[in-house]
Amino acid sequence: MQYTQFGRTGLTVSRLCLGCMSFGDAAAEGHDWTMGEEASRPFFRQALEAGINFFDTANAYSGGTSEEITGKLLNEMARRDEIVIATKGFFRWRQAPNTGGLSAKALMHAVDDSLRRLGTDYIDLYQIHRLDPRTPMEEIVETLDAIVRSGKVRYLGASSMYAWQFQKLLHLADQAGLKKFISMQNYVNLLYREEEREMLPLCADAGVAVMPWSPLARGKLARPADAESTTRSETDRLQSVLYDRTAEADRKVIDAVEQIAAARGVPMAQIALAWVLHKPEVTSPIIGATKQKHIEDAVAALEVELTAEEISALEAPYIPHQVTGMFDMPVPDLKVSLKS
Repeated sequence: MQYTQFGRTGLTVSRLCLGCMSFGDAAAEGHDWTMGEEASRPFFRQALEAGINFFDTANAYSGGTSEEITGKLLNEMARRDEIVIATKGFFRWRQAPNTGGLSAKALMHAVDDSLRRLGTDYIDLYQIHRLDPRTPMEEIVETLDAIVRSGKVRYLGASSMYAWQFQKLLHLADQAGLKKFISMQNYVNLLYREEEREMLPLCADAGVAVMPWSPLARGKLARPADAESTTRSETDRLQSVLYDRTAEADRKVIDAVEQIAAARGVPMAQIALAWVLHKPEVTSPIIGATKQKHIEDAVAALEVELTAEEISALEAPYIPHQVTGMFDMPVPDLKVSLKS
């Protein structure tokens, strides 16, 4: 395993981060393709044995059961001082006022709930899952600073927003002498490269670590365009949102990945992930796994050195995409009528 410093901090993380959205109770609110505790166990063991020390989950994954499984299995298998646990908060955990968003009340409650589910005294990296337009940015950065100073969280991260919004958050924290965001979890892969325009240069300039989500475009870059669909692709509600508009152009990119993988005699996933890893701004892509081969391919991708010609061939078919990744997402409105 390769390791690196996490942005402009002294924190050491593996070059791969295991995303834990695949682990959780399928009966809970969320995705019906997730795995329960016993089915998840081999994946955590495999990741740790491969040298992965970085794990990312969220309070919204499978109704909080992803955090429960992640915390329990890591507590069983790893030394707490050697691993880095990241989680996120923003989405509603119940249909009631103040049960989501980034207000001081919601954030402080969400952090305490995550600590309980994870079974740990502190969270290494606490990230805002989305930007809450209903809460003033000043309140957000002040609350997050207080949470860090309380000892419940070590570092702060953000996810999926416009570069100008992230820059404003960084500026507000710096201006007030508050703890700043040290990471950005955004959407970067060969099918979506719009973050190269502003967000990645901003992160490089500010010394912010980058941990892309869905580096394989939810598996689309890991198999030929004409391959049979998977259970996840058939039930994942984000598939159509992210890819339907650009399907024809994306197919050309997928074909390029397939051609280079065939020429090298390696799985497509290794080529697509190697492209993300070669970007100097990227710290640790978040890899998902529902088969143990997924972790094997991700680890193997660390050793794949793409040539300039291969990179050019992979990038050439790309066309500009509409900005996506659920950037504008206020806390969903309440779906129930609440008595006064």
